[in-house]
Amino acid sequence: MLFNRVRAESYMRACGVDVLIATAPVSVTYFTDYACWIDPLMKEYMMSPGAPAHIGQAFAVYPKEGDPALICSGAPMAVNAINLWVKDLRCYGASGADFSLPTSELPTDEHRIYDLLAAAPSYVTAAEALAAVITDRGLASARIGFESDDVPGERYKAVCQALPRADFRNCSNLIRLIRAVKTRDEIDMLTRAAEISEVAAMEAFTLATTGKLIRPCIDHFRTRISELGADMDHFAYGYHGMGIATEPDYILREDFVEYVDWGCIYGKCYSDTGTTLALRPLSTEMQRRFDALRACMDVSTTVIRPGAKASEVSIPMKEVMTQHGITDTFPHGHGLGLEVRGYPIIVPDNGLRIRDDCIDVSSDLPLEEDMVVNLEAPLFMPGVGSLHIEESFLVTADGNRPLVAQERHMPVIPG
Repeated sequence: MLFNRVRAESYMRACGVDVLIATAPVSVTYFTDYACWIDPLMKEYMMSPGAPAHIGQAFAVYPKEGDPALICSGAPMAVNAINLWVKDLRCYGASGADFSLPTSELPTDEHRIYDLLAAAPSYVTAAEALAAVITDRGLASARIGFESDDVPGERYKAVCQALPRADFRNCSNLIRLIRAVKTRDEIDMLTRAAEISEVAAMEAFTLATTGKLIRPCIDHFRTRISELGADMDHFAYGYHGMGIATEPDYILREDFVEYVDWGCIYGKCYSDTGTTLALRPLSTEMQRRFDALRACMDVSTTVIRPGAKASEVSIPMKEVMTQHGITDTFPHGHGLGLEVRGYPIIVPDNGLRIRDDCIDVSSDLPLEEDMVVNLEAPLFMPGVGSLHIEESFLVTADGNRPLVAQERHMPVIPG
């Protein structure tokens, strides 16, 4: 299970919230394990010309007491809800399927979906279905945490009208904080994602050859992660030190010394890591700068532990770089999970607050056990080249450990 129920319920008690409602596709996945590739992509105008460019709406409902629920469209994608741990599934809208032919005997879980699709629509809209779920649990007058940041205004208005006695509170940032500490299942998925991307990238780098395109490296990475059960997220590289590119039609020069960064998606979780790829040994000056990045990363790992604030990890990273005479760089870190970046963001304290109607805390978050964080130290030198080190860590009870083995003490030099 991705959902950290203990953490969610603790926050709910502290905030006085009776139920949480997730609305963003990634949050619905987090709360229920339900996912469909097209949910974040299909916009209303793509089926109804002239309609808004809003994606379809699903809801995940988690009450402090009572059973959780999932609300999704009655279209064929509802079949992705088979075998979820959340058993209360409500569909809205007509399925648009032809039920005129006799069916064969179906297993129980499949029959549940079949019955939902075959029945006359119980709810025309997502708001109607949500109101029924809330009312069934006796929460029509409750204080409701509602992830409203990305919900179109007319949809939010429809929900409020369907539940006129409810006390709605925006909980968008609260959900982001809940997601920051991982369950064992999510840690296992993140670990496997990191393992797959590491194997695939190191194999891909052996194909880097002077005078040849970088495309074979990227194609091998893409193919290999697929063979190992993952999907492509990104494979990026420095372009003459001027920035980060993803366009494969790039010829590797003899003096290629560049940033590389890659990642995949396994079981809904992301990997994200990087190193320096060079086609020949580094010059004395480039090696000095790479060693500075290595020292920057090393000092940060001595600070990562439960209770340490994000700024307490990032500040020493910058200090080490300054001590080495390098000031135009941005060593930092970030959380990793169902999105490639999430809380905590490991940067100097910016004085901002993470707040919504339920919580109000400093953006300089303290680290907690079972957070997964990436630390990265890039350095771009336009017209010369670029350097990079990025590693993933699990925060443990007494400090931290690498999420997986990632050798980053020397640049990768093929052959």
